[in-house]
Amino acid sequence: MTKLYACLGSGNCFKPWLAMHQLGMPFKLELIDVLKGEQKTPAYLSVNPLGVVPHLITETGHGIGESNAMLWYLAEDSHLMPATREGRAEALQWMYFEQSKLEPFISPARFFTTILPDQREARAEDIRKWQTAADAGLSRLDAHLAHRTFMLQSGYSIADIATFGYVHVLEEAGLSMADYPAIAHWVAAVADTEGFRPLSEMGQSHSKAA
Repeated sequence: MTKLYACLGSGNCFKPWLAMHQLGMPFKLELIDVLKGEQKTPAYLSVNPLGVVPHLITETGHGIGESNAMLWYLAEDSHLMPATREGRAEALQWMYFEQSKLEPFISPARFFTTILPDQREARAEDIRKWQTAADAGLSRLDAHLAHRTFMLQSGYSIADIATFGYVHVLEEAGLSMADYPAIAHWVAAVADTEGFRPLSEMGQSHSKAA
C-alpha cells in the first residue's frame, strides 16, 4: 500500500493527502511530529535520508519527495491530470509558480504567526517581508483567477491542489482573503469538488483511506 509520511498542518503534506482522497486511492498515513524533531530520528532517516516531510512511498517501495512531484505521480492517467500536452505544461507552470512565488513566503509567515505565535514578535520584520513578497504572488494569482473557476480552463486539476495547499490558509500568515476576491471564490470552488477533505481532517482516524 502507498504510504504518506506527513506532519499535521502542513500545506505541502496536505497536497498528496488530498489528491489520494479525491482519487479514491488506498494509502496509509504516517504522522511525523517535526516540532519534536521526529523527522531527524534514525528511524525516519532510514526512510528518507533527507529528513523532511512529506515523503511518499509507492506500492513498489519507491520513495518520492517534493509535494508537487507526488501530485504528478499520483495523478497520472486520472481526471486530475490535464489531458492535453499544453494543459500539462500549463499545470507545471503554475506548480513551479506556487513553489517559487507563494509557498516560500506564505509558509514561514504562517509558521511564525500561527504555529509558533510566541515567536511572532521576535520575527515581526521577517513576517512583514514575507507578507509583502507573498502579496506580489497572490495578486498575480488573483488576476489569473478573475475570469475562471479553476487554475486551468480545462477544469480542476493538480494545479489547483498544488496552489491550494498554502494559499487557502493565507489568513493564518497574517494576510487577508478579502484582498483577493477571485482567490476567495476559487478556494470555495475547490472546497466544493468531489471528495474534498479539509486540512483540519488530516490525521483524524476517520479521514484515513483504507
